[in-house]
Parts: sequence; C-alpha cells; structure tokens
Amino acid sequence: MALFAVHNGNQFSIGDLVRVYQKIHEDQKIRTQIFEGTVIAVRGEGQNKSFVVRRIGAGGIGAERIFPLFSPLVERVEVRAKGKVRRSKLYYIREKTSSELADITKKTHRQSKSKPKAKSKKK
Repeated sequence: MALFAVHNGNQFSIGDLVRVYQKIHEDQKIRTQIFEGTVIAVRGEGQNKSFVVRRIGAGGIGAERIFPLFSPLVERVEVRAKGKVRRSKLYYIREKTSSELADITKKTHRQSKSKPKAKSKKK
C-alpha cells in the first residue's frame, strides 16, 4: 500500500490535484496531452508502480485513467494542489458529486473551541 509516489523528483500523494502530461503518437507527430484530476490510488511496487487519476468531465461524467509511473509516455506530473485525506484508496469518491468531492479534498483548519473574547464598550 503506497501513500505517495515520486516521478522525476516530484512527489505526490493520494488526494492531490495533479496534471499529468502524456505523449500521444498520431500519424507522424508526437503531441502532449494533459489529464488533470485527483489521485485516488497508488498501487504496485518498484517498476510496476502505477497511479489512478480521476476527473469530472463535461456533463458531470467522471473519467479515470491509470498511468504507469515509469512509463516513457508520461512526461511529467505536476502537483496543482495538495489534498488532505485519511485513506489510502479513495474509491468511495466515485459515488460523490463534485461539490461533495470539494469538501473531501480541501484542507481543513481546526477551529479553537474557546469562546470569542467580548469586546469592551467605551462610553
């Protein structure tokens, strides 16, 4: 069970919003295609390590892609935002809507439970 992965010196973990740059061969040309989404799983060991990225496309349709970490077709992985999650696999977000997903992956700050200080009134 992997909690993070490293690709060309860039470390990313589960719940991060990443941009994956992938080489696509079309006829005689090679172009770069970008797939941006949330990392929902990292699996494998050593050279067999791979990660799953999920994004919400047009019309609310979810799309997932599995990328081998050491594939020569993956140019780079860019971390756009860090997520704070407490699971190693986020398969449960497949049933969530995009607004619920934003609540899950955003960073939360603890609020102090102390009462706010009363303002003194000047007369």
